[in-house]
Amino acid sequence: MARMKYLVLHCTATPEGREVTSEEIRHWHTDPVSKGGRGWKQVGYTDLIHLDGKVERLVANNEDAEVDPWEVTNGAKGYNSVSRHVVYVGGLAKDGKSAKDTRTPAQLKAMTDYVRNFHERFPQIKIVGHCDLAGVKKSCPSFDVGKWLQSIGVYQQ
Repeated sequence: MARMKYLVLHCTATPEGREVTSEEIRHWHTDPVSKGGRGWKQVGYTDLIHLDGKVERLVANNEDAEVDPWEVTNGAKGYNSVSRHVVYVGGLAKDGKSAKDTRTPAQLKAMTDYVRNFHERFPQIKIVGHCDLAGVKKSCPSFDVGKWLQSIGVYQQ
């Protein structure tokens, strides 16, 4: 068990408007490499925000500021034991290649509510984008998390 340090925001890196199911994410992450997956023991995210704003729990957790071994997800190498990861469906333009903030109005509302609630309960935990972590060379989650947090009134220490 470790003290949680980060809430990491991600995108599924899928084209704008294409829904993603929890089954797809489980396939991508946990199926053997020989079957097109990554062979991980656990998916990368605790929660998934669908295009319609529905938040789906992918990995159970006890909603405290500790990351128990059974709560660890594989969202960012080197940070998983001290982080919770949440992902929204999208993050790429329709071409499937260019990073783009594709959050729908429903996703924006759901993510805003999720992050505000999380920050109210755990103000000491830093909220970051996947790309904000040291050593990460990705554009995920395809928007500036710090600027967005300020726009929704979430100020971090």
